[in-house]
Amino acid sequence: MISNKLRKVLYKFPDGQQMAEEYNMDTGVVQRRAWRKCKQLMGEPEWEIELGEEPRQLNWAAANKQNTAGGGDADNISGGEFTVRESNTAPLLTKRITKKNIEWRIRNLPYPLNVYDIRADAEQRAIIVSTNNKKYYKVIKVPELDRCGVPPVQANISAHHQFNTLIITYQKPPILCEMEAQVLLLLKDVETETDVDDLLKGLLAK
Repeated sequence: MISNKLRKVLYKFPDGQQMAEEYNMDTGVVQRRAWRKCKQLMGEPEWEIELGEEPRQLNWAAANKQNTAGGGDADNISGGEFTVRESNTAPLLTKRITKKNIEWRIRNLPYPLNVYDIRADAEQRAIIVSTNNKKYYKVIKVPELDRCGVPPVQANISAHHQFNTLIITYQKPPILCEMEAQVLLLLKDVETETDVDDLLKGLLAK
């Protein structure tokens, strides 16, 4: 489905998993990605956000009920949905993709850059962020690298800090850039289902 310079694609895999992606038509870069596991005995499984800004989404009824009860901190009311954050001051990790890099931003971290230890852990296949004052610790998985079968490499990591935000940039290896280019070529010939827009509505759009 192509709408407002965005291409929305739903993938269905033989094991029953589904993946939904949203591409910027101008840049060819994926902006949103979500996964849904196989159906369970009790109801539909929830979508798990791999790529996108929102930490959590609730439907209008659930969010309205919570807001009426006085719980939570709701903002970004748009299209009948709330985006709910547990705290405005807790560290918040977001992720975005560019043509050459994967970028993470961890907001609400006030410490200067020399406080952070950012390292690639090949055994955990992750990037580990910690502080020497023991105030923050985070294991950041990199599923894009897992899908290519390569571990994270320290030399590909760079970081800077500004406006209480730690910005970590990982340079994509050539194999990942090639894989993404091949996916874009395949998508040119993909016919999406007519109900994809309805299926993705509220899942991938903020």
